[in-house]
Amino acid sequence: MARILAALAAGTLFGAGLILSGMANPAKVLAFLDVAGDWDPSLAFVMGGAIPVAALGFALGRQRTAPLCAEGFAQPPRGLVDARLIGGAVLFGLGWGLAGFCPGPALASLGFAGWQAWLFVAAMLGGMGLFRLIPETPR
Repeated sequence: MARILAALAAGTLFGAGLILSGMANPAKVLAFLDVAGDWDPSLAFVMGGAIPVAALGFALGRQRTAPLCAEGFAQPPRGLVDARLIGGAVLFGLGWGLAGFCPGPALASLGFAGWQAWLFVAAMLGGMGLFRLIPETPR
C-alpha cells in the first residue's frame, strides 16, 4: 500500500509541475521549439530548474543501496545504441515537434486539453502496441 501511495503522490506532484510550468500546454511547447520564429524561451527556465533537482536526486540515490519503494535500481544497459533506440528517439522528437505533446504532459492534460490530448494518447498507446511487434535486435 505504501508503494501505491508513494506512486500516487509522485505522479500527482509530477503532473502538477507539468501543468504549472506550461509543459502541458502544446502551444507553449511549440513556441519554445520554434527557434527560427516567435521563440518563447520560458520553458528553458523550467528545464534549467529541473537539472539541479534531478542532480540532487541522482546524488542521493547513489548513496543508497536500494530505492525506497523497490527492491533494486533499474539500470539501462550501457552502450546499447541500436536502430530501435534511434528510431524511437526520432519518432519522439517528431511527435513532440508536430503535436506539442510528449507522453507525461499529454497524460497530465487529458482533463482539460480537449480532443487533441485524447488523440495523442490514443496514438501513443497504439505506437506502444506496435513497438511490441518489432523484433528485438540481438545483443
